Amino acid sequence: MNVIRDRRGAVLAGAVLVAAAAFCGYGAVSYAQARGDDALAYSRARDQALADGRRGIATLTTLDATTGQRAREGVRAWTRASTGALRTELGHTRPAVGASARGTVTEAAVTALDTRAGTAKVIATVRVSVTPKGGGAASTDRKRLEAVLARTGDGGWKLKALNAVPVTGSSQP
Repeated sequence: MNVIRDRRGAVLAGAVLVAAAAFCGYGAVSYAQARGDDALAYSRARDQALADGRRGIATLTTLDATTGQRAREGVRAWTRASTGALRTELGHTRPAVGASARGTVTEAAVTALDTRAGTAKVIATVRVSVTPKGGGAASTDRKRLEAVLARTGDGGWKLKALNAVPVTGSSQP
């Protein structure tokens, strides 16, 4: 009786081992196929564009103008987050001490992505807190923005254009 029980245990253990090896083999093949999958590469590019777009939009809606030095640093941050004509335009900005703004992206999504051309569009809602010169109570405003991004040589994305998206009211009878 013990011999039969030992054989059943050995057969069962062998079957479990074969099943585990087959599962591991299937997992390795699936993983190898997925690593080269175009859909996976596209989703990675989309995620990178979204992350860089969010960061760029937050940068371009933020400026600490409490001192001239901080204002100049803010404009330099704007130029680092942008490219093309937008970067050129922002580079001509002459910062001055004044009100400060802090933009926080609350929601964002990629609406278009062309990995071959290296372009993307991101829409975002941004909460901008503006503090008047000399301090005081900050006011908060919500903005809807659309950013056009271009892929840079380092694989990242920078803002090529940033525009306000008008809020359209719904007409209800």
